[in-house]
Amino acid sequence: MEQRRLGNHGPLVSTLGYGCMGLNFGYGPGIARQDAIAMIRAAFERGVTFFDTAEAYGPFTNEEIVGEAVAPMRDRVVIATKFGFRDGVPASGMDSRPERIRAVADASLQRLRTDRIDLFYQHRVDPNVPIEDVAGAVRELVEAGKVRHFGLSEAGAGTIRRAHAVQPVAAVQSEYSLWWREPEAEVLPACRELGVGFVPFSPLGRGFLTGKIDANATFGKDDFRSIVPRFSPAALRANQALVDLLGRIATGRNATPAQVALAWLLAREPWIVPIPGTTKLPRLEENLGAAGLALTVDDRGAIDEALAAIEVHGDRYPPHLAKTVDK
Repeated sequence: MEQRRLGNHGPLVSTLGYGCMGLNFGYGPGIARQDAIAMIRAAFERGVTFFDTAEAYGPFTNEEIVGEAVAPMRDRVVIATKFGFRDGVPASGMDSRPERIRAVADASLQRLRTDRIDLFYQHRVDPNVPIEDVAGAVRELVEAGKVRHFGLSEAGAGTIRRAHAVQPVAAVQSEYSLWWREPEAEVLPACRELGVGFVPFSPLGRGFLTGKIDANATFGKDDFRSIVPRFSPAALRANQALVDLLGRIATGRNATPAQVALAWLLAREPWIVPIPGTTKLPRLEENLGAAGLALTVDDRGAIDEALAAIEVHGDRYPPHLAKTVDK
């Protein structure tokens, strides 16, 4: 697989990364530990060198899985992990105090079985800690050799600029896909201006853009989508037009809707690296096929024109989680 650099000074990574969260967190019970390790290694064998995890996924167990999985090829992969929640539990609220950041770094290094974190994101912006203090704490970790690059997740353009002035931001990770394009307004222009890479999470709309989910879909109580307004039956029914559009374009390119959705992201900027996740090998191989799908100017124009006429229904977060997103 070809590689891309995250921004002007970030790490060189595979064109598509692998989001590890769903292996054991967020979308139900996940899969057995050894199967999760096998999935990560299967992704590496197929060219993926960029793996995304966080202390909050579990908490802690996802990092342990990633650490064990990549140990045999540690020097050939880039590991991203995150800090920012009290005790690593999102429901407990934010905690990006410098002393907490340092403690998370040391604990993550042990769980990941490594001596450095390649990309260390603030998982969510903490309104109680100035971003300058956060960036300063990460800068100290960089100077100590424990962290190589600093990242932000779901941060607004102003926050990115303030953090970047203290410690260069290598990458910003936020939700971005054909059905969530808000980063195009301010965040992507800021990344372009500052030379910061961009890492879309949920690039397939939490599975919706694959065409495998319809209005009859049901989600377990431990599946995050069960509380997301955008996954209500009414919203799924209203948003079907977007999946139908992808299906028509995919048919003409001998591809799948998921591949078209990922290829669309890859065509936006050369410093964008999506991180789709899956627990199934066929879906992994399907997703990675998007790296070889080059959409033509006409394809992209047709998608953009059609998107302009489609209104996406439903909020992407329930109200209590929407408050955690920086503006």
